[in-house]
Order: sequence, then structure tokens, then C-alpha cells
Amino acid sequence: MASGTMRAVVVAKDAPGKLAIRETPKPAPRLGEALVKVAAVSLNRGETRRALSMADNGWIPGWDFAGTVETPASDGSGPRAGARVVGLVADGAWAEYVAAPTPVLAELPRSVSFAAASTLPVAGLTALHALAKGGLLLGRKVLIGGATGGVGSFACQLARLSGAHVVAAIRNREHESLVKRLGADEAAVGADVGAAASLGPFHLVLESVGGPSLAAAIRMLAPGGTCVLFGVSGAAETTFDARELFRIGAASLYGLILFDEIQREPAGIGLARLGRLIADGKLKPAIEVEARWTEVAGVAARLIERRFTGKAVLTF
Repeated sequence: MASGTMRAVVVAKDAPGKLAIRETPKPAPRLGEALVKVAAVSLNRGETRRALSMADNGWIPGWDFAGTVETPASDGSGPRAGARVVGLVADGAWAEYVAAPTPVLAELPRSVSFAAASTLPVAGLTALHALAKGGLLLGRKVLIGGATGGVGSFACQLARLSGAHVVAAIRNREHESLVKRLGADEAAVGADVGAAASLGPFHLVLESVGGPSLAAAIRMLAPGGTCVLFGVSGAAETTFDARELFRIGAASLYGLILFDEIQREPAGIGLARLGRLIADGKLKPAIEVEARWTEVAGVAARLIERRFTGKAVLTF
């Protein structure tokens, strides 16, 4: 392999699973960017769905990564050469190297593995920013939709650390013990968050299904409560009686897009906080699948088919 090239996972529609490992140009960092040698990445449904159904041939997917700084930023910002880091980029992380702006990077405590760190960017930061929309959570009721997923598993733990009374919405009764280990005080079993109606009202609801689930979430808000919508895995459209929202009193619906949130607070800030929580034993990533990156096509297919809970990590 030439010195100016690397291997990366690319969209290849003629390949099994539509993903293949190919030789590509090694990224050249721009001003304010560090070159990171990738050790682990985690998969998210958004990037994976795009790769398998929408992206053009040759596109390199990937948002989450953890690894070692090979070349620090030329402007002197960010971590030094050899630093262990975690970061978030708009695409291109499923590769041996990634060039990343230094504000999106956070140095890792020695005790935090690359595999654990790689789960933090999209899932961990989404949970962190979503919970922040509820303000002070001490003694408040918080409902976590999709509690066994990547975002949900972090949200349960972080809400519990914040002193909230945590209710986890799950589809299968068999997952009740899991969410309670993650920090849930109670579990509501059903097709959507509406199954938790008898346990409300809630100061904060985290919702990612859309459709009837979003309508149910709005109805369950307490006065001054907030529903944070960060996905529409079930249906993009919903219908609800608008009077139900304003009669609650000062209730609100917040649409959260992580890449907008990190424009206001650089990703590295939240990633550093989450990394410290892992190092202190207060936060544990729910890694359900860990495989070599050469197995990406199979892992991606299993993720889209919802054949496991928690996070999937690929190591290099």
C-alpha cells in the first residue's frame, strides 16, 4: 500500500452487504485538524442506513471513532502526538485514519478502552444534550424511550446520576432487568412510550419513534415539561390534539439534531465529561457486539435488522 493511502470501508453496491474495504487516499489534515489513527468505531443507525440505501459508491461512512493522534494540528491546538482520543466527524470515520477538527476531540483517561470510548460520540452526546433540555432533574420523573438502544442505555444511566426518577420504555418484558441495571426505577412494556401513561406525568420525555408514540409522549408531560424528539424510527408524521399540549401549561416539544447541538458546545467538551464518568466507574457503555472492522457488512446488516440491543463496535 502506498504511503499516501489507507484502507477504508466504502459503499460498494456490487459487494456483498453493499460495503467493502478498499484502498483510498489518506486524509490530509487542514489547519486546526489532527490526523488520528483509528483503533475503534461504533455504528449508528443513521450513517448505516445511509450507507446501505442512499449513499453513492465510494462514500466512507462513520461518525464515531477513538484512536491515537498521529499528527497533531499544525496550528498548535488540540491534543499532542500520541494522545489517546475520542471524536466525532460528519463522515469518514470507518477508516484507518481520520482528519478531525480539534474541538471535536477529547483526550481519554488511560483506564477507558478505545472500544468503550467509541460508543460515546453520537449515542452518549445525544443522551447528554437531550437530558440537558430538562434542566435540573433531581427528584423529577424522566421517561426514556428506546431504553435498550444506544442513546437510551446512556440516557438511563445519566438520568439516574442526575437524581431523576427514571422510567424506561421497552418493547419486551425480557429487557426489564437490563434497563433496571442501567438505572431505571421502573419499566413500561409496550409498542411505544404510551405504555408508561399510568406512571406519569413526566417532567422530561426522550422520544425517537415518532407517529403515535410522539403523540402519546406529549399527552404525558407534566406542567412545564419537555418532550425531546431525536428520531423518527417508526413514522415521520404524527397527529395530536394541539389543545392537549397548551392545556398542560408551559409544556414544550424540542427537536434535537446532535450536529446542531455541537455547533453551540463543541463535541470535545461533552466527550471529556462522558470519558471521565466511564473512568470513575459511573457510566458503562452497553456494547452488545464487538467485531473486527473486516466484518462491517454483517454487523451493519444486523444493526439495521434490530437483531441486538445496545451498541456495536468495530476494532482495527
